[in-house]
Amino acid sequence: MSDRPNFILLVGEDAGRYAGCYGDAVANTPNLDRLAAEGCRYDNAFSTSPVCAPSRSTLVMGKYAWSMGSHHMRSTLINPPRLFTHELRDAGYYVSWPTKLDFNFEPAEDFREDKDDWEGKLANGELGDRPFFLFKNFSVTHESTMWEAAKGGAGGHGGACLYREELLEKTPDVPRCDPASVRVPAYLPDTQGVREDIARFYDALTLMDMQVGNVLDALEASPYKDNTYVIYITDHGRGLIREKRWCYDAGVHLSCLMRGPGVIPGSSSDKLVSWVDFGPTFLSLAGVPVPDDYHGQVFFGDAKVAEREYVFHGRDRMDEAFDRTRSARDKRWHYIRNYHPELPWMQRNFYMERQNTTQIARQLNSEGKLTDSAALFLAESKPAEELYDAVNDPDMVKNLVADPAHAGELERLRKALDDNQAKFGDKADQSERELIGQGLVVNRLDDEYSSRIEPLPEGLNLGPFPLSILEREQLEK
Repeated sequence: MSDRPNFILLVGEDAGRYAGCYGDAVANTPNLDRLAAEGCRYDNAFSTSPVCAPSRSTLVMGKYAWSMGSHHMRSTLINPPRLFTHELRDAGYYVSWPTKLDFNFEPAEDFREDKDDWEGKLANGELGDRPFFLFKNFSVTHESTMWEAAKGGAGGHGGACLYREELLEKTPDVPRCDPASVRVPAYLPDTQGVREDIARFYDALTLMDMQVGNVLDALEASPYKDNTYVIYITDHGRGLIREKRWCYDAGVHLSCLMRGPGVIPGSSSDKLVSWVDFGPTFLSLAGVPVPDDYHGQVFFGDAKVAEREYVFHGRDRMDEAFDRTRSARDKRWHYIRNYHPELPWMQRNFYMERQNTTQIARQLNSEGKLTDSAALFLAESKPAEELYDAVNDPDMVKNLVADPAHAGELERLRKALDDNQAKFGDKADQSERELIGQGLVVNRLDDEYSSRIEPLPEGLNLGPFPLSILEREQLEK
């Protein structure tokens, strides 16, 4: 058996920062809490994008998606770079990655050795003498888990809601979340329908936690347990408006739990950690040189460097909904730059419209019944800049950008974002059509996404949309 460390990377899909170990009294997550108790809970871990494919492309490349061209949701990079798993494989690691190749590109076949289900091999000590890197994605918490089961078969994803219901039927002793017990964020209307969506998420979170427990039990039964890092992270926020797809705290501030050699049991860390940092950290812990062109940094182990001052996030086209946002964050202050303030936050998105919460918010807004913070997000346009005190306003509903008392923080974060873009580049400075013309990405605009553009029902549409693909491209210039 190798004396080099092994790795198990677990990703909760669309699962945000929800677990008992993070102080969530509703979350039924004994296995995640167990992982935190046996390792370190990172309190300031962030994705680089509030949606899956760009954030996952950053994870595997060790480079910001917007610097490489994989920043649009459902674009396809034609010539992706080597991934961190290539470096591990070259160093003799066995890499098994059986689920969720959602990178905004097709990875080279040799990025992994196989796509087999590895839990049984792990428990039985059948993974051989080489060090290993094992990946598992948990899909039961996907956005579609909050759909009503009746909506699950209507095209598209098919619906994790059906998967959730199937698993709940097989485990009748699993308690269901009471909608009355959930917290409704200030940016959502507090209605029974919204509460039911959130309760369905918590039901799925319970199921995912059980699946995490299966992995932990398999490792505990194995001969590898003392030399294996287990890392649990989530890719972005829950599938609700102003969470998934948006660069607010609920969209990008995520779970990160790590157990393994040298990790102090029951510890916590407030250091800033970005998804762009995981590749470099895995390589460093494995004793593998970190490529010089990586954008992230090591956050744990002997080769760790000075702590980050800032983390960065971005969102671009979300399927048929064009927009561009960039964000910079330190431990307290969260700055957002909206490149198209003339566009509403709540553009129509085919996938998002299937969520009851989306429809409830739109209907209440059309009737003039949305009030206070819940009404802000359904405005016809948005500010060019936003600044939030994430510690005192975690729901981020009090924009302080015009408050002279915080002018210093605003300028500091503006500069941090500018410096990051200057250092690593941002291909969103060019239109997607230009990137297609350069042979960087596949053209998915004309046939795939133009067909999805259509107006909302009368009275629900916001802002200037729907526009044609060509009209949207003019906004990019």
